[in-house]
Amino acid sequence: MAHAPRKLLLVLIGTVIGATLTLGHAVLAQEDNENAAEELPLEQLRTFTDVYSRIKDNYVEDIDDDQLLEYAIEGMLNGLDPHSSYLNQEAFKELKIGTEGEFGGLGIEVTMEDGFVRVVAPIDGTPAARAGIKSGDLIVRLDDKPVKGMTLNDAVQKMRGKPGTDIDLMVAREGEDKPLKITITRDTIEVTSVDSRIIEPGYGYLRVSHFQTNTQEAVDKAIRDLKDEAEGGLRGLVLDLRNNPGGVLSAAVSVSDTFLEDGLIVYTEGRIKDSKLRYSARGGDAIDGAPMIVLVNEGSASASEIVAGALQDHERALVVGKQTFGKGSVQTIQDLSNGGALKLTTARYYTPDGRSIQAEGIDPDISTGAYKLTSVEDDGAAALTEADLAQHLTNPNGDGEGNMIEDEDGEKVDLATSDYELYVGLNVLKALSIFGSK
Repeated sequence: MAHAPRKLLLVLIGTVIGATLTLGHAVLAQEDNENAAEELPLEQLRTFTDVYSRIKDNYVEDIDDDQLLEYAIEGMLNGLDPHSSYLNQEAFKELKIGTEGEFGGLGIEVTMEDGFVRVVAPIDGTPAARAGIKSGDLIVRLDDKPVKGMTLNDAVQKMRGKPGTDIDLMVAREGEDKPLKITITRDTIEVTSVDSRIIEPGYGYLRVSHFQTNTQEAVDKAIRDLKDEAEGGLRGLVLDLRNNPGGVLSAAVSVSDTFLEDGLIVYTEGRIKDSKLRYSARGGDAIDGAPMIVLVNEGSASASEIVAGALQDHERALVVGKQTFGKGSVQTIQDLSNGGALKLTTARYYTPDGRSIQAEGIDPDISTGAYKLTSVEDDGAAALTEADLAQHLTNPNGDGEGNMIEDEDGEKVDLATSDYELYVGLNVLKALSIFGSK
């Protein structure tokens, strides 16, 4: 009698197989063979029940039927692609919390790659960003446990925890001879997805770190504030999407629409009717056609690639930086009767010009490469200028600060050395503004 529940389960599986096949033949006959119904792979299902039975009889430890079937479901999803997964009740709850902008953990967007956790991007202002986690890092251990063999959901749940507690990450990073051990203190993650400031008179900077349900609201407010602060009007805008791992599709569409008068923003293609969608701009440019630069890098993924691709294809903005991550697939969340959910890849994203983002990403119009400028100390060999002469007259129109700008903390920094990509982007933006005005 100990095996009665299992035998009953196997009988039920066999009954379902038989009933489904019978139903399939009935439907086929009813429709006069207009639509050929795919038969279930009966032989493979028999193999499944055989393997299931052997595990129950011979595995070194007794394993619960519910747990074993959950493993089977997870295996089906994990074998498809890195973004499809089964979410039990707890994982589904965590997913919903993450889209609302406040949750506990480290503050990184991750994916699965060859059995390890790959960092897509750290989120601005979070413990992971402060600890120095970088886009592209490969997490191989969490505390004393190897990541190999974990599901992505298992790894994410282990990284989340009570605020104030520590976790050790063993990270493999390109260019490093050996893995790095990085200790991060968990915190409550309250993601502020939008930041803005005037970086030079007339030139605005708009940072979107994550696409959430309230992102569009924040973008609208930020643009209004920039217009109020800009001296003589907003002459140009830098939209910074670096290390933006994506988020809510509708937010990406609405942010794109903010700067486009009309035309297609993005479309999706999949096998089922519901996966074939098109999103178009409704009209009205919030910055009245002022030139734009979009900054991207290898941590710009999914929704941020949609925005960059749309603005690039419509020639509304120049894209500056590095090639983006290349996540061009659509995941839909389908509720299950047990309170969990299925996260299933159902379509691919395409830019207005028909470019697939998947595994290719967005190529910048101006590539900055992996460079960083450093200042050179004056050794006395520089050419003599008027400013070097004793008792020279000062310029009444300038402060002599050159590339010095205020950062997000209000501190004066040399933009060329502190943020090379923004330095390049701002100079290109100023050139567009100057030549555009003429």
